[in-house]
Amino acid sequence: MTDNNEMIDYFERKNSGFLKMQKFRLKNKLGWLGVPKVIPYRGFGSYASGEINIAGALYEDKGLEKPEGKNSSRENILAMLKRYSGDQIPGARIKIYFDNEQQQRVTEENGIFKLTMPLNETETQPHTKWKKYHAELLDQIGHEANNFRAEGEILIPGADASFGVISDIDDTIMISHSTRTLRKLRLMLTHNSRTRKPFLGVEAFYRALHQGVDGHSRNPFFYLSSSEWNLYDLIDDFCSYNQFPKGVYLLREIKPGLVNLWKQGGGNHEHKFDKIIKLFKMYPNLSFVLVGDNGQHDPEIYARVARIYPRRIKAIYIRTVRKKKDKYMKKLIAEMEDLNVQMVFTPDTINAAQHAQSINIIAESSVKSIIENSLTD
Repeated sequence: MTDNNEMIDYFERKNSGFLKMQKFRLKNKLGWLGVPKVIPYRGFGSYASGEINIAGALYEDKGLEKPEGKNSSRENILAMLKRYSGDQIPGARIKIYFDNEQQQRVTEENGIFKLTMPLNETETQPHTKWKKYHAELLDQIGHEANNFRAEGEILIPGADASFGVISDIDDTIMISHSTRTLRKLRLMLTHNSRTRKPFLGVEAFYRALHQGVDGHSRNPFFYLSSSEWNLYDLIDDFCSYNQFPKGVYLLREIKPGLVNLWKQGGGNHEHKFDKIIKLFKMYPNLSFVLVGDNGQHDPEIYARVARIYPRRIKAIYIRTVRKKKDKYMKKLIAEMEDLNVQMVFTPDTINAAQHAQSINIIAESSVKSIIENSLTD
């Protein structure tokens, strides 16, 4: 717990971002300033690199609650508007506690805080585990006394990990219509994490990948997306509700403002390549399975990764959500074959699961349940 002497009035300190600070001062004087909320995102660590990566956000509490499944369209629209209209709080001091280490950061203009801390464990542990950390707000924000402290988790793969899985989210596991703007926007606004649908059989396939060919592995999952951190709660509840393997989310920087609802998930996808390369560097002894779709440049991004790390890719699975010329697909597959990397374009989960079993990365016994799951969902 923080020493009370560390608590400083947020508005008495010199903070960057003059205009935004003046806005917060005015909201505070008028009594409109919401309760600050610390959101620690799931982090990830590596015995090989000896470090952990942590990120989180500080913003006014938006009052978002987990949906009950049958929320009205009006309730779903209001929840989505809150995700993009709430104010992120810049220039606030956050202290991170992990094991016996402590570090302090100041939130960025978008309310995000990020840091790297040492992992003081020198030998690879036999079991993949989740370790806890805490993020605490040091500044006094608003009229009420506060000392906000929240708990986060860090994924640390162990010796029981045969490989890692890096998966896209939109139109790979979650039906999103990312290539059709109006349909995508309508789906985002009128549905929630309990009514958004996964592709048939994909949950069972991912559970099989998590368990590996022996059925006892704990292969780590990293969910990659061009969606912003604004959608963190929706994505996390969607994955939990549909029983996807627990994993780390790697999303884009928060974009405040309702206008960004229209642009959500679009733009440049170079951040995906950068995040994947970081994972390969952090886990030099781990191979990966890459899963994506052909709607937002995943084949090209994964191919670039394969050119750098061809021996560390077990397979690449691409869901075909839109038609592309056969010549292009065949050319990319042939290039990957020259690198001894298997890239599979498939319209469904069954074909991917059968291929995964044929190269011994999932158990033969799991294929039957994946097929049943694909046909009965």
